[in-house]
Amino acid sequence: MGRTLWVLGDQLHPTGGVLAGARPGVDRILFVLSLAKLRERPWHRQRAHLFVAGMRRLAVDLERRGFEVDWREADSWRAGLEAHVRDHRPDAVEAMEPLNRRGRATLERLGVELRRNDQFLCHYDEFADWADRHQRGDGSVLLEDFYRWQRRRLGVLMDGDAPAGGRWNLDADNRQPPPRDGRDWPPVTTSALDELDREVMDHLESLPGVRLFGAPPDGTWATSRRRALHRLQRFVEEVLPGFGAHQDAMLQRSWAMRHSLLSHALNAGMLHPGEVVEAAEIAYREGRVPLNSAEGFVRQVVGWREFVWGLYWWRDADWRAANVLGNDQPLPPAFTGAASTDARCVATSVGWIERHAYAHHIPRLMVLANLATLAGVRPQELTAWMHASFVDGADWVMVPNVVGMGMYADGGSMSTKPYVSGGKYIDRMSDFCGDCRYDPKQRVGERACPFTTLYWDFLDRHRDVLADNRRLARPYATLERLADVEEVRRRAKEVRARLAAGTL
Repeated sequence: MGRTLWVLGDQLHPTGGVLAGARPGVDRILFVLSLAKLRERPWHRQRAHLFVAGMRRLAVDLERRGFEVDWREADSWRAGLEAHVRDHRPDAVEAMEPLNRRGRATLERLGVELRRNDQFLCHYDEFADWADRHQRGDGSVLLEDFYRWQRRRLGVLMDGDAPAGGRWNLDADNRQPPPRDGRDWPPVTTSALDELDREVMDHLESLPGVRLFGAPPDGTWATSRRRALHRLQRFVEEVLPGFGAHQDAMLQRSWAMRHSLLSHALNAGMLHPGEVVEAAEIAYREGRVPLNSAEGFVRQVVGWREFVWGLYWWRDADWRAANVLGNDQPLPPAFTGAASTDARCVATSVGWIERHAYAHHIPRLMVLANLATLAGVRPQELTAWMHASFVDGADWVMVPNVVGMGMYADGGSMSTKPYVSGGKYIDRMSDFCGDCRYDPKQRVGERACPFTTLYWDFLDRHRDVLADNRRLARPYATLERLADVEEVRRRAKEVRARLAAGTL
């Protein structure tokens, strides 16, 4: 008898969520490893390992603290819960609200008592109240408005009623191209793999029907709160001081550069955003981190991450199906590793994902999502692939970031124009183009950069949707002056066909 507390795989804080106030000898802890979830699509090995090893490690820790832990490997959540109830007959089963719509609906159907989710600084009910009051005439809400509201109400990087340093947003200081001085970048913090890691990975590899891809875990990603806290400390002390200026840059020789690599721990619940931004602000107040670095990082956590979370719940459930541009092309085999590509930026970004289950926000947005948008890839295919491929992937992460932001599939709920560009942007913000066979300055011909060709073709194909967009007035004026539009159309058709066939 007694109460059962059900810990989900992305709620791995040992004293937060449903475990807040839990008492050994009184509360029983339930973990359910759903085989249906593992079998629903191919998963990157490091992503699958992170969540299963994280659950196992927390279960072991709770047992050491005196809790009775029931670990269930079952065909589904329902099957695991029913087996637990049959064996233990708890008076009640409680869980924290799941982070995705399907999970919440499932637990509600199963009669699980849900506690309010505490993994964010702004619960989605609070976001909905804010959004209902601040949406514009077209139904959209602005990140900058939300970010300032968050800063004020939380008191983050504030000097009284004013933002620290007198400016809310230092983004203009943080968009420098990659440095050309050959500097070294901070080493990535890792943890030695142990017997638990090996047991988890061997078990995952042996499960019938589970399809895994990508490199095996190498200790990059934390699978416990202790390891996550160590990474937070190292980031604030050694990486954050130089984070700001080049956070949008890409370099072939440094997949991590000065990015925090903490999103996996935040999304798995091992770290709380409050403690993360507090650590960054303390470092700024003590003079150890410049304001542009502290503000840029805080904006990612307090602003963008919480904005994406809130939008996921505020928008209708069918948001994920949006496709206003009518994209109908398949996911390029170059993305999945089923084919190689001579496009250096794509090959490098995909290589990072294969080796690390990670690439930072600019390769995601301005290489992968950009190319998918320009080529007309179905948004839902890119969403599913990114969800399975990134160590910080989740439904609440990828639906807004791909459907809303990356591919403009809903017509502009998160951006006033599509985030698309030709090869010129990638050339400016990376070192990819120097040794690439494609020339970012050319839009037609065999050496024409696929991004440049497809950019102008994209504008041409979607005049009916985009030509009246004021932020695209200059590109459309340029398009009208191009003398080779017909050649661009022919080249773009060839590029799209080769991309789909895996021969680009």
